[in-house]
Amino acid sequence: MAPSAPPRIRLAARCRALVDSPAFGAGVLALILCNAVLLGAETYSGFAAAHRELLAGAENLFLTLFGVELAVRAAACADRPKAFLRDPWNLFDLAVLLAAFLPVVRENTSVLRLLRLSRVLRTARFLPQLRVLLIAVGRAVPGTLSFLCVGALVVYVYAMVGWMCFADSDPVHFGSVGRACLTLFLLTTMDGFADAVRAGLELSRLTLLYYASYVLLASFVLVNVLIGVVLGSLEEAREQERQARLDLKQQGRPEPVGPTSAELRARLAEARRALDEVEAALARAPHPARPDRPCDKGAAVPAGGVPAELQAVAGPPA
Repeated sequence: MAPSAPPRIRLAARCRALVDSPAFGAGVLALILCNAVLLGAETYSGFAAAHRELLAGAENLFLTLFGVELAVRAAACADRPKAFLRDPWNLFDLAVLLAAFLPVVRENTSVLRLLRLSRVLRTARFLPQLRVLLIAVGRAVPGTLSFLCVGALVVYVYAMVGWMCFADSDPVHFGSVGRACLTLFLLTTMDGFADAVRAGLELSRLTLLYYASYVLLASFVLVNVLIGVVLGSLEEAREQERQARLDLKQQGRPEPVGPTSAELRARLAEARRALDEVEAALARAPHPARPDRPCDKGAAVPAGGVPAELQAVAGPPA
C-alpha cells in the first residue's frame, strides 16, 4: 500500500486484512456460539429470573460486538461499497442486527427470540461445509416441490382406491379420503406396514398387491428420487463453492494502489523538463570536427581533433 494512497483505500486494505485473518473469524464464531448458549440459558425460568439484569447486559454486549463486526466488514469494502451489498450474508447480518432495534420487535418477546436465534445461522459463514449444505438445500427447493406434487398425486390416487376397497371393512383408516391419505402417508415411512398387510390379508389376498405396489412406488422410487435431487443439488453447490474459490485465487485481492494520476503527471513533466535541458545543452555544444572535412571557421581544434569548448566541458581525458 503506497503511503500516498487515499485514506479510504488504506482503511479498506487494513480492514480487509483483519476480516481475512483466521483470528477474526474464530472470534466471531465464538461470539455466535456464546450467544447460542445465552439463548439456551434463558429457557430455564429460575436461572433467567435470578440473573435477569446479567442476561440483559450480556445481550446488549453481544449486540454491540456484532455491530462492531459488521462495521469492520463494511469498512473493508470502503473502496467498493457496492460489493458489501452484493454479499447475501452481509445483508442477512445487517437485517438481523437492525431488527433487534425496531420498537415493534423489541416489544414482542417471541419474535425477538426468533431473530436472536437466527444469529446461530451465521455460523455457516465460517464453516464452509455447512455453507455448502445450506446452498444445496436452497437449490433443491424447485426439485423438492416437483417431488411433492408427484408424491401428492400418487397418495391421492391410492387413497381413492383404498377408500373404495376398504371403506366398509376398515373405516378407521380408510373411512374417508383424508383418513386414507393419512394412512398411506404413514405407510410411506413404513410405520405400521406389517399391521396393515395383516389386516388386508384377512379381507383378500389381492390387498397384498395394493400395499406392495404402493410401498414400492412411494417408499422406494419416490424417496430415492428425492435423495437424487438433493445429492444433485449438493454436487452443484460444491462445484459453485469450488469455482468461487478458484475465481478468488485467480483474481486475488485488489492490486496495491500506486501513485495517483497527479503524481504521474508531475513526474512526466519533470522528465520532460530534464529532457529539454539535455537537448538545449547538446544544441549549444559545437560538433567535433571530422578528419575528412575542414573545421568550422574560427574553431580552435587541438591536435587530438576535439574542440577546446568540449574539452573544457568534459574535463581532462582519463
